[in-house]
Amino acid sequence: MFYVIEIFVNRSLHLENIKFYGFDMDYTLAEYKSPQYEQLGFNLLKDRLVSLGYPQEIKAFEYDPSFPVRGLWFDTLYGNLLKVDAYGNILVCVHGFEFLKHSQVYELYPNKFLQLDESRVYVLNTLFNLPETYLLACLIDFFTNSPQYTRDKTGVKEGELTMSFKSIFQDVRNAVDWIHLHGNLKTKTIENLDEYVKKDERLPMFLTRIRESGAKVFLLTNSDYVFTDKIMTYLFDFPYGARPDEPHRNWETYFDTIVVDARKPLFFGEGTILRQVDTKTGALKLGTHKGPLHTGEVYSGGSCDVFTELIGAKGKDVLYVGDHIFGDILKSKKIRGWRTFLIVPELVQELHVWTDKCQLFAELQSLDVMLGEMYKNLDSSTKEKPDISKLRASIRDVTHKMDLAYGMMGSLFRSGSRQTFFSSQVVRYADLYAASFLNLIYYPFSYMFRAPAMLMPHESTVAHEQRFVMETPMISRSRTFKLADEEEEHNRPSSKNLYVDHFNNQIPHARPETPRNVTHTHDEDCSDEDSDSQKQANQMRVSTRNTNCN
Repeated sequence: MFYVIEIFVNRSLHLENIKFYGFDMDYTLAEYKSPQYEQLGFNLLKDRLVSLGYPQEIKAFEYDPSFPVRGLWFDTLYGNLLKVDAYGNILVCVHGFEFLKHSQVYELYPNKFLQLDESRVYVLNTLFNLPETYLLACLIDFFTNSPQYTRDKTGVKEGELTMSFKSIFQDVRNAVDWIHLHGNLKTKTIENLDEYVKKDERLPMFLTRIRESGAKVFLLTNSDYVFTDKIMTYLFDFPYGARPDEPHRNWETYFDTIVVDARKPLFFGEGTILRQVDTKTGALKLGTHKGPLHTGEVYSGGSCDVFTELIGAKGKDVLYVGDHIFGDILKSKKIRGWRTFLIVPELVQELHVWTDKCQLFAELQSLDVMLGEMYKNLDSSTKEKPDISKLRASIRDVTHKMDLAYGMMGSLFRSGSRQTFFSSQVVRYADLYAASFLNLIYYPFSYMFRAPAMLMPHESTVAHEQRFVMETPMISRSRTFKLADEEEEHNRPSSKNLYVDHFNNQIPHARPETPRNVTHTHDEDCSDEDSDSQKQANQMRVSTRNTNCN
């Protein structure tokens, strides 16, 4: 068994500063089993589309977990699934099951680039999107290759009937919404909880430890109360409570605040009406709830503004844990300033490939060294160019093998040396990320997560042992940094200082002064208090030194 217990850090975060831990439910507290749950959603989607008039033949499709990966873009104009980098440069382009060649991609997308236009592009960001990602590929392949349909650039035709790729996408999207809101996805999930939902006996203990550390715990989910209650009851269905010697408790007792039907990402903007839930019937009580929020009660809807005010949170003292890069992480970070912890279950497989296929990575590094050797001792006076065609072909071949080791669409985070759009969003909006929220068990609540330095190519490829001599004349931007024990000498007036002060008596400051305490923000977790405390410590050292001298 391959376990990934590490938490990865994009921005430094001190758990000591977190006063509120918030959790999403679906794919966070409740991790759905893969590929069983995607298979269920895929089959229900097929049934729904057939009931709307789609051909019975599509029922022959079987879900293939090796094909879809989240974070893809679907181009509704040309019906293509696109894997892109942070800037919209196309890394992989698939039409149905056909992987398009470079020349075909260039015909459709000048410069192999597409701008993120919401009227044309839909980003398949969530784990719930995996079944529809594969179904879109199945449908596009079926309609463009079946003999009764004529292929067009933006759709297919059958006699006088025209079906655009955009209309196919809209039908699939509507079907997805239908099976989630009105269909029997939730019913079948509840009927087969052991088959579809993972269960971990450490959950009650972990939530109890958070509260014992002095922090508050809240649940914030888009699911309705009835479904939430069934799932959470199952997750806490153990004969004991937080510890083996404690009696079993209802799941609601492990949270200080519970909000269902949150409608994220709307929750982080204008929000909806905050109402109380009748937990006996699941119905909403009349009127708008104005507060306070009571432990043991369940609330529906609301907005982040109202919620944070009622619980007494300030923004950066909230750590929200979720799986949805847009609904949970991007909006909570960008709009409300919450600290964010993204759950990426795919990390288990990603790291397995990263370690298991290490020989491919070593081979690629070796090829890069060989490429450098081909150009060794050559400069701008060289007339003959080395033949690197075989080396380039080898690099492409090894990179392709690396990509396919992750699945047909490659890694979630990269394509060759290029980071994906999903990867860039993780870096930008997730302070922390891990395969499971339960990885927090292995860290004390005083832990300081330190972000590794994000090195530029000129930093990552040049060793510190190398020395570069600046040619003269060259302006040096370096300024001498005076340590605390030099303060006394610095503050002692001299004839030179007196002369400058007299000469520049009309200028408040003759030049900027080199900072003597930390003034540059190095990570997300520093504060004015940290800088002030360091300044006081410096002053204390100077004072102690003066006392000892006297």
